[in-house]
Amino acid sequence: MCALRVAAARTLRSLSKPVMRMTIQNRPVAPARDCSQAGNRRNALRWDLAPDEIRTMTDRVISGVKKVYDDIGSLSPENVSVENTLKALAHADLDYASSRYVLGFPQYVFPSKEVRSASTEADKKLSDFDVEMTMREDVFTRITKNLKENLTPEEKRFLDRRVALGKRRGLHLSKEVQEEIKRTSKLISELSIEFNKNLNEDNTYLVFSEYELGGLAHSYLNGLERTANGQYKVTLEYPHYYPLMKRCHNPETRRKMETAFHSRCKEVNTAILEQLIHLRAKMADLLGYSSHANYVLEINMAKNASNVSDFLDTFYETLKPIGIKERKYILALKKRECLMKGYQFDGQINAWDLPYYMNQVEQCKFAVNKDKLIEYFPLDVVTKGLFGIYQELLGLTFTEIVNAHVWHEDVKLYSAHDTDTGEEIGQFYLDLHPREGKFGHAACFGLQPGCRGPDGNRCLPVAAMVANFTKPRKDMPCLLQHHEVETYFHEFGHVMHELCSKTTFSEFSGTLVETDFVEVPSQMLENWVWEKEPLRRMSGHYKDGSPIPDNLLDKLITSRVANTGLMNLRQVVLSKVDQSLHTSSHADTAEVFAKHCQEILGVPATPGTNMTASFSHLAGGYDGQYYSYLWSEVYSMDIYFSRFKKEGIMNPKVGKEYRRVILEAGGSVDGIDMLKTFLGRVPCQDAFFQCKGLNKSQETQPL
Repeated sequence: MCALRVAAARTLRSLSKPVMRMTIQNRPVAPARDCSQAGNRRNALRWDLAPDEIRTMTDRVISGVKKVYDDIGSLSPENVSVENTLKALAHADLDYASSRYVLGFPQYVFPSKEVRSASTEADKKLSDFDVEMTMREDVFTRITKNLKENLTPEEKRFLDRRVALGKRRGLHLSKEVQEEIKRTSKLISELSIEFNKNLNEDNTYLVFSEYELGGLAHSYLNGLERTANGQYKVTLEYPHYYPLMKRCHNPETRRKMETAFHSRCKEVNTAILEQLIHLRAKMADLLGYSSHANYVLEINMAKNASNVSDFLDTFYETLKPIGIKERKYILALKKRECLMKGYQFDGQINAWDLPYYMNQVEQCKFAVNKDKLIEYFPLDVVTKGLFGIYQELLGLTFTEIVNAHVWHEDVKLYSAHDTDTGEEIGQFYLDLHPREGKFGHAACFGLQPGCRGPDGNRCLPVAAMVANFTKPRKDMPCLLQHHEVETYFHEFGHVMHELCSKTTFSEFSGTLVETDFVEVPSQMLENWVWEKEPLRRMSGHYKDGSPIPDNLLDKLITSRVANTGLMNLRQVVLSKVDQSLHTSSHADTAEVFAKHCQEILGVPATPGTNMTASFSHLAGGYDGQYYSYLWSEVYSMDIYFSRFKKEGIMNPKVGKEYRRVILEAGGSVDGIDMLKTFLGRVPCQDAFFQCKGLNKSQETQPL
C-alpha cells in the first residue's frame, strides 16, 4: 500500500512551494529543506516541533507560498518567461514539499496525541490552502502563454501538466463555477483527512478467555495484554487481528473479531464516505465529466471507467470457475471440522470463516506448517537479507545512521549510496512496530523529493516505510509471517522508487506516476519472496540461525497458487465496489459492499458491518482507482517473468537497467512507455495468469 503517500503527493502536484527560512518563538528553526543553496544535499527534516511550532510554521509556509504565486500572478503578459513562471513554480515546488510533509506526516506516526492533532489540523489548513493555490486563475493565465520554445522534454511535460491540471480545476470556467469547485474541493480534503484520523485514533479491543482463543500459538498469547482477571485483550491492529482470524478454532471468537474489525468508525466514517461520494460526483459534474471515476481516470493509464470495467469483467470471468471450486473445497473443510468439533454446520461460508479456512487450505493441500515457518523469519534476519538483495540488484549500499534524529526510539534511519560512484542517493526511515495512535497499515511516505535543485544539483530524497510488525519481547524477537515478509518487500520497493528518482522536477519525483502504475515496481519485487535463493538469504531460525528445511521451503513456494481464485476475486470485489461508488452520485456504501461480496465472491458481508468505513484507500488517494492493484500486478508479472526470471533474478545488469528505466524516471515518462522500453514490446497478461496457476487458453492479449 502506498495510499497516503500518493494522496498527499497528488494534492501537491499542481502547487508551488517556496524556499523557506524561518524563526519561531525567538529561536532559529531550520527549514525543512532549502535546495537553493549549492551543495545542500542533507536531510534537514525536523521531528521535534511542538504543537505551537507546527501551527506557527504552517502559517509561515502558507505566507511564503502565497508570495510566490502573487509575484507570478502580477507579471504583465509581455514580461512572462520560462524563468519567472515555469521555473519559479518548479523551484518553489521543491522546497514547499518537505515543509508540507514535516507538518503533515506526524499525524500518522508521532507518539504524542497533541502533536498528532496539531499535524492533522496543519494538514487540513494546508489542504485548504492547496485548493486556493490550484484555483489561482492569474497564475494559470501566465503559464498558458507561449512558453514552449526551447523546452526540454521534461520541461514541456511539466508545462503541459500544469495547463491540464488548471483545466481540471475549472480555471477555464466562469467565476461562479470556480468558487463552487473551490468550496467543494476544500470540503473533500477536510473530510478525507478526518476519515483517516478516525481510523488512526481507533483503539478498540476485545476481551477473550484462553478457551475462546483456542488454536493460537503460545507466542501469540504471551504477546497479549491481560485483564485483572487473567483474560486476554485483543486489539484490531494487524499483528493481533490477522493471526486470530487465520488460526482461532472458535468460530464465535472469529465472528466477534470480524464484526468489530469491519465496524471500526462505522457510524462517523460511513457518513463521511457517503458525503465524499456525493461531493466528488458534484465536482465531476461541475467540470463536465459523467462521473468522478471518469474524472480521475482521465490522467491514468486506463483512461476511463469503461476500460476499467472491461478489465475487471475479464478477470472475473477468468477467476469465477476457480472461485467456485475453491468455495466447494472450503465448505467441505468446514463441514468436516464442524462434525469433528461439535459445531453447528450452517451450510455456508461466512466472512469470518474465509481467512480461517483459506489458511486450512494451505495446510491441507500444501502442508505448509506456518507455526514452524515463522520461526525462520526473525525481523533482523529478514531485514539483513532484504537489504542485501536490494543492494546487489540495484547497485546500492545501505548504512545505518547512528544517533539519528527520529520521531520515536523504535525508528531507524539509513543512508543509501551508489556502489559504483559512492554518491549518496538518498535516506530512508524504518518505523516497523505498532503503537497507540500510529497509522495502522503498511505504507511508504515520501518526505523529500529526489530531483534537481535551482543550482542544478540533485537534492537528497528521503522516504519513510511505516509498518506494524509484532514488537519484540525480552524472550522473543519479532517473528514475521511469510505474508509480512512479502509486505516488507512491497513497501521497501516504494522506498527504492523514491530514493532512485532522478527527475528534473519534484512534480515527477519518485512515486508520482500514474496511480495505476505506482504499484508496478513494488509488486514486481514481491516475486523475490517466492524464490529459493532470496528466501534462504532472508531467513534463519531465530534460535540458532539454521536454514529453512528444503521440504518446508518447497511447500511454501508451491503454496503460492493456494486460494488464487478467492484472493483475486476479493480484489475484484473491492475494485468493483470502488467503481460503483464513484460512478454514482449517492450510495448506501454498506449495501454496495454487501451486494458485490455476494455476487462476485459468493460470501455474504457480516450483517451490521460496513467494511468501506475503514477502507482507507477511498479517502487516501485511490478513490475510483483501487483497480490499480490488479492492473499494476499484470504489468509487474510481465516485467519479472520476461526479464528477471529469464536473465537471472539476481542479475545486476538487469537490476541496474530496471533502476535506470523504471525507478530513476519517476513520473517524467508515461508508464506505458517505460514498460515498452524495458520489455522491448507491448506488455501482455500471460505472465500474470501463469503465475497464478491459471492456464489462459486464448492468445497473448496486449494491454
